[in-house]
Amino acid sequence: MKVVHLVSCRGWSSDAYWAAQMCRELTRVGHEATLICPTGSEQRVMARARAEGVARIETMALRTGVRPVVDLRDLRTLARRAAAADLVHVHRSKEHWLAALVNRRSTQPRPLVRTRHIVQVLRPHALNRWLYGRATDLVVAVSEAIRRQCVAAGLVRADDGDRYRPSGSSAIRHELRVPDDVPIVGLVSGFRVMKGHGVVLDAAETLAGAGRRFHLVFAGRGPFETHMRERVTRAGLADRVSFLGFVEDPATLVGGLDIALYAPLESDGMSRVLFEYLASGRAVIASRVGAAAEVLEDRITALLVPGGDAPELARALARLLDDRALRHALGRQAGAVAHERFTGARVAERLLGHYQRLIPSA
Repeated sequence: MKVVHLVSCRGWSSDAYWAAQMCRELTRVGHEATLICPTGSEQRVMARARAEGVARIETMALRTGVRPVVDLRDLRTLARRAAAADLVHVHRSKEHWLAALVNRRSTQPRPLVRTRHIVQVLRPHALNRWLYGRATDLVVAVSEAIRRQCVAAGLVRADDGDRYRPSGSSAIRHELRVPDDVPIVGLVSGFRVMKGHGVVLDAAETLAGAGRRFHLVFAGRGPFETHMRERVTRAGLADRVSFLGFVEDPATLVGGLDIALYAPLESDGMSRVLFEYLASGRAVIASRVGAAAEVLEDRITALLVPGGDAPELARALARLLDDRALRHALGRQAGAVAHERFTGARVAERLLGHYQRLIPSA
């Protein structure tokens, strides 16, 4: 089977990560999978995809918005590429429209699969009804909330539908010179308001005021970072909060956390880092939103708290800071569930079944 995945994102988002995982796993079991990325994304997307094990990478312009001249070139390129493939799988609106138009003009259209990664209003206007209802063979929703949204909009039918291993890496502890008896709490996320950094810092101030021992690390970049650094300084927490910036190898960092935080204020679709936490066997505290509310079981695989609720987050953190046995129990169960249900190989195996139903000769 020859499959082409297209991702138009220019940063290492969950879309790109999961597309890369699927390409790697399809190749591993003997199929030919090609990842098409935007030109100019060598450092931020393609290099990361290669590091994940993707062997075949090609490029198209994939510019945002309507770009008639550039889009026409992309249509021609994709028409040639699709003609040599058995199936096309897209991950964002730009490539979805390009692939649908290529099929519309082709005498031999290829099965078209779309993954929706985000919770965003999908308007049921005429163009979307054609795109999702007639031009697309399968819509894959990465969470139940997204699936319900697509179904409610009337655009899909209701039935459509490993580096991270438990470890005890101490590299980050040595790098930051954190004593062995001080738990390391971490949030890996781009600095945007909705990701919950402010709520995490509110909880950290409460715990520090109560004399709790911990070291908090933030990994990521973004427009909210400067504000957060200023808040840390004003709160007098500079000695127990570290900003690591962009982390090239997040597996090493995640493996060194005692407690991992997933703190968005609202659903952000299928967060890559949440599943990296679980696969690494970390004790997780997660906002009860989106995918976390669907895949995690409170007090079994994680502690769940309401999104945006700093006092509840502080209470959950205090509980895990005090109870090492509970941290280890949550981590063990999280790792077991992640490697049983959510590895790239497991997801690719289920996706391959859908592919084979769409391709008669597969």
